[in-house]
Amino acid sequence: MSEQARRRPHKPYRRPQKDPVRMLAFEALRAVDERDAYANLVLPPLLRKAREAGDFDGRDAALATELVYGTLRRQGTYDAIISACIDRPLREVDPPVLDVLALGAHQLLGTRIPTHAAVSASVELARVVLGDGRAKFVNAVLRKISRQDLDAWVAQVAPPYDADPEDHLAVVHSHPRWVVSALWDALGGGRAGIEDLLEADNDRPEVTLVARPGRSTTEELAEATETLPGRWSPFAVRMAEGGEPGAIEAVKDGRAGVQDEGSQLVAIALAHAPVEGPDARWLDGCAGPGGKAALLAALAAERGAVLLASEKQPHRARLVERALAGNPGPYQVIAADGTRPPWRPGSFDRVLMDVPCSGLGALRRRPEARWRRRPEDLDGFAPLQRALLTEALSAVRVGGVVGYATCSPHLAETRVVVDDVLKKVGGAELIDARPLLPGVPALGDGPDVQLWPHLHGTDAMYLALLRRTA
Repeated sequence: MSEQARRRPHKPYRRPQKDPVRMLAFEALRAVDERDAYANLVLPPLLRKAREAGDFDGRDAALATELVYGTLRRQGTYDAIISACIDRPLREVDPPVLDVLALGAHQLLGTRIPTHAAVSASVELARVVLGDGRAKFVNAVLRKISRQDLDAWVAQVAPPYDADPEDHLAVVHSHPRWVVSALWDALGGGRAGIEDLLEADNDRPEVTLVARPGRSTTEELAEATETLPGRWSPFAVRMAEGGEPGAIEAVKDGRAGVQDEGSQLVAIALAHAPVEGPDARWLDGCAGPGGKAALLAALAAERGAVLLASEKQPHRARLVERALAGNPGPYQVIAADGTRPPWRPGSFDRVLMDVPCSGLGALRRRPEARWRRRPEDLDGFAPLQRALLTEALSAVRVGGVVGYATCSPHLAETRVVVDDVLKKVGGAELIDARPLLPGVPALGDGPDVQLWPHLHGTDAMYLALLRRTA
């Protein structure tokens, strides 16, 4: 050892300090990765626990939420940038290290947090959750990332659009390539439209409330909190940023709820579709967790009709019961498999079948779904979707109407399913859903309807209405 080294004063070890905001964000990302959890289910209880412990105020909660959702939405772009800053394949980096790096990348490239603060806070988090050794690796990578802004990095890591349009869009807008391709097929058109859609998927969605008819009003909700009117649904209001739905009495009581406006429009269109003959028995054949069922039950009660809400999973059926509790008219909730139903054929005048699907229409709310889903998942959903629509057509009487809905715009889950079942079953016809949504623009050529985040501000809900003819 040199004389100079011997004379250098020994620097005392400093224990890492826990930052509650970044610790919570890291915990949420690990739950999403390790347990296949959804951020919108994991984050609220973590935030509630932090508030109760006195660790968080409203600004802390907003920052933690932005760190989690922003990191998940931009994960594909950040992975490409991180990959350009390390000397090994990304798959060889431990997942917890990647989570810390992605959180740091989002602070550097996707927020207004100053560069020094973003790097130092991320390195401190790494010291707490990874140890000092791997914290040095995090520090080195984030310092490389901090040398350029997001636009410069994207220009470096994304292939040129002219060489590979889908791969370019996948990196720039942080979607898997196969999702870009599927959404583009469903949307049609040129580059501008698909870029608008992909960018809308990365926007923070508004919180939309529904005032359930006969139980609450939009005026009551507007008086309870700062809101904007709904765009299309007469029962919708949009909450101002930072509002807390659970603090509103009507939401606490179940007289109102949190429900995307696209979901509301599906229920409204089915309720307003013309039927031939009586209109007394309605069915929601895939009712969990209960949002559409609650709106349908309220609309049915206004006409003296009865809703049967059926859900296969008992725990989800209990959620439906909770959503419908207090409905002004009669209803029934059962746990039953819609592909092997207990009801007799021809029992209902209106049937909604909102089938299980890939969820590609709700990527704003569940950004992790884009990384979790695979193209082969659609093969697993396809038989179930066809079976449920077939049984729905059996359940409705002649002259009655079936609504087939998915929270996915993928053609394999929408028009292909409807066309296949119509050819196989017969005795049914598509009716035009567009006139049932007055004032809603850009609904296409019909007769089915596809909503889009960038055109309507809703989830990408699909609806086809079918009338039983024989």
